[in-house]
Amino acid sequence: MRLLGVLGGMGWSATAEYYRRLNEGVDARLGGLHSARVLIHSVDFQPIDDAENAGDWDAMAEVLIEAARGLQAGGAEGFLLAANTMHAVADRIEESVDIPFLHIAKATASRVEASHQRKVGLVATATTMAGDFYTTPFEQRGIEVILPEEGQRPEVDRIIYEELVHGVIKDSSRRELRTIMRGMADRGAECVVLAGTEIGLLIDEDDCPVPMHDTTAIHVDRALDWMLTEG
Repeated sequence: MRLLGVLGGMGWSATAEYYRRLNEGVDARLGGLHSARVLIHSVDFQPIDDAENAGDWDAMAEVLIEAARGLQAGGAEGFLLAANTMHAVADRIEESVDIPFLHIAKATASRVEASHQRKVGLVATATTMAGDFYTTPFEQRGIEVILPEEGQRPEVDRIIYEELVHGVIKDSSRRELRTIMRGMADRGAECVVLAGTEIGLLIDEDDCPVPMHDTTAIHVDRALDWMLTEG
């Protein structure tokens, strides 16, 4: 089993979910008393969030590059970034180290492509929805991305940063996201991608009117394949 580096802490609830899912996945695949070989670097989220809000991608990249290099120095044979939004600087992080980087959007786009779905609804933070760093892997595969209505996007961002990042689950927020996903389906989305690593803590398949792709689950599956079956 390869040693996987997890660059986490953005927020901690998502990192905890990754750790749980990785271990459950190893248990399901190998049985016995096997558990995941994982090295976690959990950063302080506040300076990264401050950099994001200021549009200071250099500052964000600097923190995450240092953490990625620490994972490599600690013996990680490959790593992932346990946060969708911070993939805004993923290329710079990947270039800074000499170990494989498992990209969440690329893994998700491949899963959607394999499902033969050509139009996807994207639920994510404002930064993710506004940038092309996440949509490009879909567009390269000929998949159209549909976003929530412009007036709905701040509420999605608020739910993620003010509630889910802190592990807070509210029925009112679940209802709001149900309405947003239904609206995207009405506009032609054949599936919905939960492109916020914490959203799966609030939403499950019964909440969505079309098939749903949880990026955290997909990312973990990709990591398990790399840890256990590749190379």
